[in-house]
Amino acid sequence: MRPISFEIKKKGPGLARAGVIITPHGLIETPAFTAVATKADIKGIDVTQFKELNLQTIISNTYHLYLSPGEDLVEKAGGVGKFMGFDGPIMTDSGGFQVFSLGAGFGKKISKFISAELDPTAAGQQGNASGSNSAPPTIYDEDLATSHGKLAIVDEEGVTFTSHVDGTLHRFTPERSIEIQHKLGADIIYEFDECTSPTADYDYQKEAMDRTHRWADRSLKAHRGNIKKNNEQGIYGVVQGGQFEDLRIESAKALAAMDFDGYGIGGSFSKEDILGILDKVNRKLPEEKPRHLLGIGEPEDIFIGVEAGIDTFDCVLPTRNGRNGGLYTKQGKIQIPNAEYKEDFTPIDAECACFVCKNHTRAYVHHLFRTHEMLGPILASAHNIYFLSTLVKQIRQSILDGSFEEFKDSFLNKYQK
Repeated sequence: MRPISFEIKKKGPGLARAGVIITPHGLIETPAFTAVATKADIKGIDVTQFKELNLQTIISNTYHLYLSPGEDLVEKAGGVGKFMGFDGPIMTDSGGFQVFSLGAGFGKKISKFISAELDPTAAGQQGNASGSNSAPPTIYDEDLATSHGKLAIVDEEGVTFTSHVDGTLHRFTPERSIEIQHKLGADIIYEFDECTSPTADYDYQKEAMDRTHRWADRSLKAHRGNIKKNNEQGIYGVVQGGQFEDLRIESAKALAAMDFDGYGIGGSFSKEDILGILDKVNRKLPEEKPRHLLGIGEPEDIFIGVEAGIDTFDCVLPTRNGRNGGLYTKQGKIQIPNAEYKEDFTPIDAECACFVCKNHTRAYVHHLFRTHEMLGPILASAHNIYFLSTLVKQIRQSILDGSFEEFKDSFLNKYQK
């Protein structure tokens, strides 16, 4: 019996479903929000608060844990869960996102979502560290600006990259990524994939997708070949293809034939196309296996994803927004450092039951941000995580109750983007 299994409890409208992912370290009731614990920690949140914040599962980063403290030390500690003191289910990504952010994407503010202003055909004009003129700029985000080196050279076997810690040269292959993830010991690991930019042109997206499929086969063989780890850890394949519908469908079909334990939807999307792409992709993936949307998890995105058949989501925005004073409320996002909240003695969100809203006012959190007290970003991050993890819990219940459409309309009518 595989270490990861999935049970669908009830289907909703579209491809929506409420289910349960069974892992060696417990159940994940889906839909579920997966908090990002990059370096075996969620920024500003202590592990003892996870349960109070309705967190069931987290995802850690292979690239960062490989560089520090190293996979061997984590293995000696008993795996990433014991190392950080968390006894629930854990995922680790393959390191592909970080590795491919090292190259031509360095210093370019490109996100997972392509905007209407960006011209995908211009992407092919950008060269990468290997001197190729066909490779597009890779995905970039604010946190990555100071968390990696400036070199990534991709070839058929893998990628060579520099460490942001000391500039030393390192190499990831599919087999090496799986070996590291085996030592990190998460319940769910990912195949090594090439994560491309939303501005990549069609030809490069296809080239990267085809390479990802070959790496998927190698990753799967490396995992299944380790009998002990194959019995302890599940492995997900990663659908690529950028914003191109035909490539996404082709990728989903190819990966579905490889018998992974679950599937991630990676890379980049157009906001305008995400629903249609996810719906079509998920119809090609095995219904009986879980699907994870990598790196996307704003409130409005979660509703789109759930209706298109996504079971779990991860996103850094709850803590990143929180550190910058951005807070989710049922009425939409607010920027708590703004002057309008200086004398606002109401909770962050009157409808929220988190410990932040129970104990503190907007005026107090505003004061913490204005005086640069570290408690401000901590409270804001905790609130945001609770908001999203509770939202998906409510979405799950609405599917079970048969009221998903009503709940979605009610929430989005109040929530302003």
